[in-house]
Amino acid sequence: MEMALNGFGCLKIQQRLLTGTVCGAFPSPRNPLSAAAAAIFPRKSTALSFSSSLQFQGFVADRKQSSPFVQMEAVRHLEGSVTKTQGLRFAVVVARFNEIVTKRLLEGALETFHKYSVNEEDVDVVWVPGSFEIGVVAEKLGKSGKYHAVLCIGAVVRGDTSHYDAVVNSATSGVLSAGLNSGVPCIFGVLTCDDMDQALNRAGGKSGNKGAECALTAIEMASLFEHHLK
Repeated sequence: MEMALNGFGCLKIQQRLLTGTVCGAFPSPRNPLSAAAAAIFPRKSTALSFSSSLQFQGFVADRKQSSPFVQMEAVRHLEGSVTKTQGLRFAVVVARFNEIVTKRLLEGALETFHKYSVNEEDVDVVWVPGSFEIGVVAEKLGKSGKYHAVLCIGAVVRGDTSHYDAVVNSATSGVLSAGLNSGVPCIFGVLTCDDMDQALNRAGGKSGNKGAECALTAIEMASLFEHHLK
């Protein structure tokens, strides 16, 4: 049962709700005429039961609500699909430096595209000298309007100097900027490893193939943009 009150009564009920002193009945206001009126016109006391909620002037108290989460059935959840690949086009930018690693990453990516029914003619592979050059090429491809996603593949292995940190930071920010500036998903598939064994393990070794994982991410992001975010 819901009850709407205004004025002084609203204020008193709010105070009682906040202090936990609300009960099932509200006493009538006292005035000099009430005793005489009661003698002439006797009446039965009325108890108000609040089984569901109290609502007045924007103040709502729901006494039966048990869950802190609100069920909102009308909310839409958007996500990309890895099965709706028809018509999607992809570019793959591959660094030639550490080619023994990047070739294996590329093979994993191309196998994944084939596995998820991406047509061979819908994939273009672009080679660049190293991971440092990936970002500018990825942005150019994204802005061309020909591709739904750009996969960026490279491998940077730590050496004896700080050159590793400079290349890793530049490659990371370059791929991020390419996606933001072009509006096309640019997937970061550049390995950053301490030694060559770590890189090979992630290029088809015991740690899987990160090229294949990034290709799957590219498919999902391309589908999300194409089917939901256009």
